[in-house]
Order: sequence, then structure tokens, then C-alpha cells
Amino acid sequence: QVQLVESGGGLVQAGGSLRLSCTSSGSIFSYQSMGWYRQAPGKQRELVAAITSDAGTNYADSVKGRFTISRDSAKNTVYLQMNSLKPEDTAVFYCHFLIRFHNYWGQGTQVTVSS
Repeated sequence: QVQLVESGGGLVQAGGSLRLSCTSSGSIFSYQSMGWYRQAPGKQRELVAAITSDAGTNYADSVKGRFTISRDSAKNTVYLQMNSLKPEDTAVFYCHFLIRFHNYWGQGTQVTVSS
């Protein structure tokens, strides 16, 4: 059973930085992608960034140049470094792993950016 544990959310002022981490509690022998989604109040969940098993990355246009996704495969961990945060980045951020075409989600971590 794959369980994802997130950490690193919190409250930060606009222009500040946060780093999110997500680790699988179980062993992952292979995965297709790891990534982060976010959901702001009243809005649909959206992809923020993803990284594939061959290290390809994909970012939402709104975070390009500010956010960086990375992984440590040996630790089954994915990171999201968020710089130059804006109030509109405020949302619950969810970790996502795609493993053998099954979707796994973290519990969500709140990121709040004050103006």
C-alpha cells in the first residue's frame, strides 16, 4: 500500500519561499510520474508541476521560473521549491504519484501567501 506524506506548507509573505516534500511510506519499484497539484478555494484542482521517471518536467505556466520540482528516487521523495510566492499561490497543495497507472494522493498541505 502506497501512502504519501507531505510536509513543508505554511504561511509566508509575498516574495518569500517554501519547500514542499512528499515521501512514500512504502517501497516504490517503479513509477511513471511524481508531482504536485493545488486547489484554491472555489477552484478546481490543477497541476502545478510534475516529473517523470526519465526526469522530464512539466510546469503550469503560472509557476514557470518560480517553482522547481525535483526528486530523490532512492528516498521515494519529490520536492517542490517555491520562490517568489504570490498571494494567488495560496492553496492546498497535494502530492501525486502515478504508479502503474494508479493514482496516489497525499493528504494535502496548506500554503498561504500573505500580501
